[in-house]
Parts: sequence; C-alpha cells; structure tokens
Amino acid sequence: MPRPAALLTADELLHARLPNTRAELVRGVLRVREPAGFLHGRVAMHLGAELRAYVKDSDAGTVLAAETGFKLQTDPDTVRAPDVAFVSRGREPPPHATGFADLAPDLVAEVLSPDDRPGEVLAKVADWLSAGTRLVWVVDPLRRVVRVYRQDGSETIVTADGALDGEDVLPGFACPLATIL
Repeated sequence: MPRPAALLTADELLHARLPNTRAELVRGVLRVREPAGFLHGRVAMHLGAELRAYVKDSDAGTVLAAETGFKLQTDPDTVRAPDVAFVSRGREPPPHATGFADLAPDLVAEVLSPDDRPGEVLAKVADWLSAGTRLVWVVDPLRRVVRVYRQDGSETIVTADGALDGEDVLPGFACPLATIL
C-alpha cells in the first residue's frame, strides 16, 4: 500500500522553487497548475485595474494582483491565491510584510480558465467564504457571466449586460461587465 505524501506547510510552499507554474496549498497538499492563458490574464488585469482605480480614489484599502497567497487555515495549512483580491483599510498587513498574509481578503475575484473544474472552483469559493471573505466573484469570460457568492450563503448571477457591485464590501463600486470582458 503506498504511503500518503507528507503534508507541506505554508512556509515550505513559500520557499519552494516551482518555475512557470501556479501553486496553492490545500489542507497541506500542493496543487500545481500551468500558467493561465491570455484571456484569463486580460480579464483579471481589467478587473484589477477597475478595482484599483476605485480603491485609490476612496482610500478604502489595498487591491492585490494575481497569485498573491493568503494563508486561510493552519495545521494542515491552506494557502489560496486569487486572481484579484481586496483587503479593506485597517485589515492590511504592514506594507513591507513578506510571506503569505494570514487573513482572508474582504473580496476575491477568480477568473475561470477553460481547464478549471467546477468542483475545484466551488471548493475554492468555500475555502474563501469559510475563512472570512465576504464577497467572491467567479468570472466566466467564455460564458460572459459572473457568479457572485456571499458569506451569508446567497448567490446571484450577473450577465454580460449587468454590472459588478461592491455591495457592503466596497460601497459605491460598480463595474459593467462589458468593461472587463
């Protein structure tokens, strides 16, 4: 009978050398994926730019770029890396902090790639919400929709002619999907 692989820690992931891959740690198990494609990167950047402009003007907190790791669970460790994240003012780690932030962002955006599996995406959403993320946007560029998940368990779908709403996480933020897709 094969022995189960040893579980990794967040610190071991931080110091691992995994070139040209995207990696997360899920309950101590390393999950490695190839880099995302052009459409994924374009949509994530457009959404990040919209969020950054709003957050800069409102001084609401910090927007973080793709693949920033957040330690959501300990023993075994879970480190997730969203495509875009927002952490509200007062919850941010110090500006020069290194390593993974030991907190859940207030808002997370995940941009789907063609090879994403629905069960894995929902597990990731559940990890974010369980850790304290208040709003999760799952952007599907091919279907031109966004699924919005909230900490209270509610879910809505925003279609291509609609707009993302910052709700109580980023009051006043609105972004037409046509701007990012």
